[in-house]
Amino acid sequence: EERRREGVIIQSLSGVRWILIDATPGQVWPLIRDYWTELQIALDYENPSAGTLETAWVEIGSDEENRHKYRIQIEPGLHSGYSEVYVLHLQNLRTDPIPTVITWPEESSSVDLEQDMLRSVSQFLADRNDIYQASSASLLAGTIQAESKANIIAGVSGDPVLELKVDYNRAWVQIRQALQSANIDIVDENRDQSFFSVRFAGIAEEQDEPGWFGRILGRGGEVEESEEQDFSIRLLETGNVVNVVTEALLSNPGASQLNQELLQVINDNLS
Repeated sequence: EERRREGVIIQSLSGVRWILIDATPGQVWPLIRDYWTELQIALDYENPSAGTLETAWVEIGSDEENRHKYRIQIEPGLHSGYSEVYVLHLQNLRTDPIPTVITWPEESSSVDLEQDMLRSVSQFLADRNDIYQASSASLLAGTIQAESKANIIAGVSGDPVLELKVDYNRAWVQIRQALQSANIDIVDENRDQSFFSVRFAGIAEEQDEPGWFGRILGRGGEVEESEEQDFSIRLLETGNVVNVVTEALLSNPGASQLNQELLQVINDNLS
């Protein structure tokens, strides 16, 4: 992670990089447009409801051989109220005709130029003080998949399932990070077989002056702990969605409640 300020972070995973910002897509959209306006770079394509902006062909520095183009993609974050901003860079030779139809690659033509742009955009967003003002939000961009990428839903059997709208690689890494952040014991894990074995005691109440607050109990604490129990966590990939399913290894009257609490703890600790 590369932190710009509270609320603006550059994240990367397996060669994919993005800006994570604690603002909705509707709030981020007009600021991204302002960014290009300040640079006096025209936009060839805008689709607010899809969260996509594409620049015109531009010249960069002393590069006399190539013309360059950027695509910005704004997506909802894992949690409500967050957004992810992706940058894709494309270049072609100036000696070639300007293409009438743009075919964007899966990966940027230049990773360095992509990273430079990510840093520049993230700094611009970090410096804006009006990012959370409702008057600056775009109503059109507010329709960008209003639902976050991580949601607890009812599965086929009616039991709760954590649905992640990310690829398997990201889901695995972020579930593991969430377990570690929640201080939950990982007893075993097998990425190829898509499972974790963990020990979890549930969410307990701890008294604190002047009130009460919930505390996640994994490996210890200052309050009287409930007995830890063994759970399996399975990742099931279907298309572009990964479903996370928890199951108590020993059936007991409180297993259903603990399953729900474990899913909630994982979801709350995704970042």
